[in-house]
Amino acid sequence: GPALEREKKKITLELSTCALPKLPLPSLSETLDTYLKCMKHLLTEEQFNKTQSIVKQFGAPGGVGELLQSKLVERREKKANWVYDYWLNDMYLNNRLALPINSSPAMVFPQQNFKAPIDSLRFAAHLISGVLEYKTLLDARALPVDYARGQLSGKPLCMEQYYRLFTSYRLPGPDRDTLVAQESSVMPEPEHIIVACKNQFFVLDVVINFQRLNERDLLTQLEKISKMAGSEDEPVPPTGLLTSDGRTEWAEARSVLMRESTNRDSLDMIERCLCLVCLDDASGTEQSDTTRATMMLHGGGPSKNGGNRWYDKLLFQFIVGADGCCGVVCEHSPFEGIVLVQCSEYLLKYMIGSPSKLVRAASVSELPAPRRLRWKCSPEMQKLLTSTADKLHRLVQNLDMNVHKFSDYGKEFIKKQKMSPDAYIQIALQLAYYRCHGRAVSTYESASTRRFQQGRVDNIRSATPEALAFVRAMTDRKLISRKMELLRCAINAQTKYTVMAITGMAIDNHLLGLREAAREMKMEKPEIFKDDSYLISNHFILSTSQVPTTVEMFCCYGPVVPDGYGACYNPQSDHIIFSVSSFHESPQTCSVKFVKCLVQGLQDIMDLCNRCNGGPNPAEQKRNNQTMEMQTQTEAKGKTSQDSTKSQPTNPQVLVKSPEPTFTGARTGTSAKRKF
Repeated sequence: GPALEREKKKITLELSTCALPKLPLPSLSETLDTYLKCMKHLLTEEQFNKTQSIVKQFGAPGGVGELLQSKLVERREKKANWVYDYWLNDMYLNNRLALPINSSPAMVFPQQNFKAPIDSLRFAAHLISGVLEYKTLLDARALPVDYARGQLSGKPLCMEQYYRLFTSYRLPGPDRDTLVAQESSVMPEPEHIIVACKNQFFVLDVVINFQRLNERDLLTQLEKISKMAGSEDEPVPPTGLLTSDGRTEWAEARSVLMRESTNRDSLDMIERCLCLVCLDDASGTEQSDTTRATMMLHGGGPSKNGGNRWYDKLLFQFIVGADGCCGVVCEHSPFEGIVLVQCSEYLLKYMIGSPSKLVRAASVSELPAPRRLRWKCSPEMQKLLTSTADKLHRLVQNLDMNVHKFSDYGKEFIKKQKMSPDAYIQIALQLAYYRCHGRAVSTYESASTRRFQQGRVDNIRSATPEALAFVRAMTDRKLISRKMELLRCAINAQTKYTVMAITGMAIDNHLLGLREAAREMKMEKPEIFKDDSYLISNHFILSTSQVPTTVEMFCCYGPVVPDGYGACYNPQSDHIIFSVSSFHESPQTCSVKFVKCLVQGLQDIMDLCNRCNGGPNPAEQKRNNQTMEMQTQTEAKGKTSQDSTKSQPTNPQVLVKSPEPTFTGARTGTSAKRKF
């Protein structure tokens, strides 16, 4: 039966996971030495001397550090992954900030050209059909195993994250959230999705009478939902807004909702659904990469589509805007960026490679009407909704987003310099921050540890002393040859730390484990974790991630600290897309200024490479090529067939590129610390 099949699948996954090695545990002395090296140039001399003394005492023979290390050695013996639970709680579940902007990343699809309302519903039906195909692959455990790319490529990677996509939910708690996995052999697997439309939620059964709905049936149901949402006479409470509040506040509001049986039933249907599809109204803003990114992250706030969401659902919320603004936002705690990218790419390629199948054949006869979820809204709940709407509005107004396509060159030019594109871009980000603010700061770039059982990420500390030496040299009149030497030194240091991180030997997870081991032993917090330097080391003002794609789309997210930047980048062969975010309320940050410094820095590093290596200027070459292309297009104008102007069904506008190997471990990026 179905229960037996699910148990077999679970055993298969466990066996494949066990074939991978366990995450190693670095030695205490190596981690403490690396910690000091990472922090020395970010501290004052007085701060560093104090920290050095504290670290020496912590690592002394027979001291607290050795005791805690022995506890981690024992833990590694007993657990598949010694840091997993510590990391998940620290990175996500203990975090009390609201999910939109602060935690949930978004993937922005190409702008769609919907000529009529039915076009957006066709797009949504085609998308849902692709989601169901992807789920079929997961259910059959037919998803090809990911292999590491870039540094130390070729190793098989842990696939556990993929198999949590349709079965997980983040439940808010007063102090800590819970990641709920629906793996019960008693409860049937969910066979419905939730469609959000005009702040209302509808149950769309995708399996009826043991038959999966085809695309025509899905479109029919979506049309019904659109009409039902538009015909509601009574004002509907925008209950989805509550999920955009701080986690403690949402936990309290949820307990108020749960007092009514009607609300309990609605919550149950949402929490057990496969995924959400949000049919958004047109935002009324001019469409650009930057505005589309913000719409994906927060829906434009309570006055637009901010209530047309349910941020706790772990699999993606697919957003289909009537104005062609489409993409996906996801709750991020159960999986890394690679899963978001791989699933999004699968769906967009499916929609290109599998023509829309709007035929009547094999339709389910007598489709039942989709069911609107009802809510009982008490005066207390109405107050909470008003308060939440105000907070979301302020958060939306505070976000300073700037998406920039850098077109002078891309990763091909960088590879020709025999440099890692990821390391090169990280150095450029360090240069941009230094030119904006005159100092180096703690920087986060995540590195995949999926080479190991239950592997997630550790941190590449990109603000190396070597990077600081290079960016300082770029602001003075040092010889060009010396600057080039320092650039190569900085890139080598970045590459070396990347290898440390992807092989499980970086410091952040280890220090976290030592801190949590002390807490579990009910010890007084060791001085090393109360020291200002430790707080500075974990205040990631620059939170970065590489999220490369083979389909035309890009990723974005918010900063992780009030005075910081989020910097996500997508390197392509001849351009790089940057999504830079900060907060308007911070007097220190400005996304436009940062992007300006970043562009200037990328041009300056290119000039440095060309002057040292004698290579041609790729930006000049590109301009010449574009001029020739324009001349060719002008000559060819008017030769296209009249048939091309006839009305045709709207297809998703997606550019698919051939995949290329990328640098960082398993094509991951970073998000909140950044964990992406």
